[in-house]
Amino acid sequence: MSVLNALIAPVAGLLDKIIPDPKAREAAKLELLRLENSQDLALLSAQLSAILAEAGSTDPWTSRARPGFLYVIYVLILWSIPMGIIAAVQPQMAHDIATGMTRYLNGLPEPLYALFGTGYLGYTAARQWGKAKGTDK
Repeated sequence: MSVLNALIAPVAGLLDKIIPDPKAREAAKLELLRLENSQDLALLSAQLSAILAEAGSTDPWTSRARPGFLYVIYVLILWSIPMGIIAAVQPQMAHDIATGMTRYLNGLPEPLYALFGTGYLGYTAARQWGKAKGTDK
């Protein structure tokens, strides 16, 4: 339950920042405290424990998996630079490339996107957790 106890305070602090309405913020904090003793929070704690164990793994494949996937996303974003040049020189080619990429990305199953979002958030949470504990730099 140490993961659970350490999770409540940061989440409550985060609620202070993201919910401007004091009544709504207090209601969210009360719900968080109510969940503290429920199975939902125990399940979340178990999932976070697994993420933290994976993030702290000495296995190079495991520890590089999430950052490696982020690099792929960065490349996709940076691809806009050469696409801009292609669009200036050959607009039809740029249109065809964009159409092909859009069709490909739309063809990926929705659970894959959910997995990416979960992994990204898990990686972020694990990094923040490690920084808060002082084990990560």
